[in-house]
Amino acid sequence: MKILSCGAGQQSTALALMSCENALHTATYPLVPIYDAILFCDLGGEPEWVYQQVDFIRSQCFTAGIPFYILSDKNLKNDYMQNYNNSRVSTIPFWSVDENGKKGKMTRHCTLDYKILQMQKFVRWNLLGYRKGERTRSEDIQAHEMHIGFTAEEQQRIFDSKNKLFINKYPMVEMGLTRSDNYAYVRERWGLKTRASACLFCPFHTNYFFFDCKQHCESDYEVILKFDHMLEKGIPNRRIGVPESRVFISRSRKRIKDLSEEECHDNKTFDYKGEKIWDGF
Repeated sequence: MKILSCGAGQQSTALALMSCENALHTATYPLVPIYDAILFCDLGGEPEWVYQQVDFIRSQCFTAGIPFYILSDKNLKNDYMQNYNNSRVSTIPFWSVDENGKKGKMTRHCTLDYKILQMQKFVRWNLLGYRKGERTRSEDIQAHEMHIGFTAEEQQRIFDSKNKLFINKYPMVEMGLTRSDNYAYVRERWGLKTRASACLFCPFHTNYFFFDCKQHCESDYEVILKFDHMLEKGIPNRRIGVPESRVFISRSRKRIKDLSEEECHDNKTFDYKGEKIWDGF
């Protein structure tokens, strides 16, 4: 099987739609297969535009006859809101400051726990039909491809799969396409202006992201404020690595509500026909 790990950001949206184009027309993109399944993990806290991009991909996949699945059994936002101060939670790489003022950063397990493992389990149990306790069949070992949307400028992020079922594939890297190439393809071929995908409370966001949410999406901004308030008032469980530290979503190590407009001019853009496009981070 050939599976697409779809975050519904600029890169995986382009891959999904290239696959649809191949299915509907000629094989315009020979390195992009007609996927046996496209998987999106809904962690319960994506920006509004990501869900709009999900709906667009799902609609095009339906037309092209490509199975599109939304995996929502594990909700990272709800798990944190319910368990942060009480029991173990998966680590998110929040920015930290300890009692001596030393700055640090938490480890990152959220992507593994809530995306990679969930997709692997779904393929094993739901698509390949394995039963609990059943050993991996020899014909399935490294027989399936997991396609990931890293682009040419992100080659340092490439990794081999640790799951015996899969070989990881990176079509965008093989094609030499960048994030801006993905944006141009989806906008010109499909009429959709895309942005990056990451949870609302992802610490890899720029401060500009939080400022943009405040200006343009009140519901998203309220989620961010509630999550940040939980981090401010709660006490990290010792098993997440920084029990004596304060943790923050913002890389400025300030509460989101306290960010000044001057601190929010850190948006990253790329050029599209002379137009500066914000990537969504």
